[in-house]
Amino acid sequence: MDENTDKPAARRTVLKSAAVGAIGLVAGLAGGMKLQTSVPRGAVTLSNRRRFDGKVIAITGATSGIGRAAAEAFAAEGGKVAFCGRREAFGEEVQNKIRAAGGTATYFRADVRDESQVKAFIDYTVSTYGRLDVAFNNAGITVEKPLHEYAAADWDDVINTNLRGVFLAMKYQIPHMLAGGGGNIVISSSSNAIATTEKRSAYSASKRGLIGLVQSAALDYAQHGIRVNALIPGTTDTALVRRSAGMEGVPDAVWELALSQWAHSHVPGLQRVAQPEEIAAFALVLASDDLPYMTGAQLVMDGGKTAHAG
Repeated sequence: MDENTDKPAARRTVLKSAAVGAIGLVAGLAGGMKLQTSVPRGAVTLSNRRRFDGKVIAITGATSGIGRAAAEAFAAEGGKVAFCGRREAFGEEVQNKIRAAGGTATYFRADVRDESQVKAFIDYTVSTYGRLDVAFNNAGITVEKPLHEYAAADWDDVINTNLRGVFLAMKYQIPHMLAGGGGNIVISSSSNAIATTEKRSAYSASKRGLIGLVQSAALDYAQHGIRVNALIPGTTDTALVRRSAGMEGVPDAVWELALSQWAHSHVPGLQRVAQPEEIAAFALVLASDDLPYMTGAQLVMDGGKTAHAG
């Protein structure tokens, strides 16, 4: 998940402000008015390559958004996917969809803030599929408010999910990779690690902290055949972004119009947000064996949003 990262001089309010005009369209929609503007979408289809045949993949935060898209893509390429998340109904839905398409996937309910649950998830993955080759540590949340308005519990919740949760996942993933002779770990950071805006101090701190974690861990395990890299996505059309914008209850067409208007002003490159499948496709590249010389890297895929940051 990722959101606005504009400099103050160019900044507008985030999606809530873009929504002000769009909300006025609700009545028109109810009366049958047709919207002519929606979110431009990247054309992404599941690959017919088989880069993950026989490989076991563990994914955190895969009940929706980028994680869900990645679970489906890994399975489509022959991977045996174990994934976790807190929302059981969504987890079972993803599991069933992958299996119906002929893939191999198992959902395990786990909260990455709880060490015992993270360990249980990784142990279950290995006991079910026999090994662990790839990890995509993607679980993340945000709480947005001025810094002094954060309760300590708000801060802890974001840091414990986004940063500590990745540490815990890697703590229990790495021994299995060492035993298996190597592996690939991909971490979801955020363009907020590069340039951020107001009300995201906890989120930005957690996502920037992940860069340091990736760089150090990559050096810890490079000689053991384990590569560790950070994926830095830009704003992506996910439920988390929609929820943080306060637009869960509006019609989809209004949400898409607001998102399109926001992206036109805040993504100076492609002027659109990403689709989860686009970010997931890049995660698979990083998790594959196609880039054997890459470790400790931070790879940006944000449509040009942070190209002006400096």
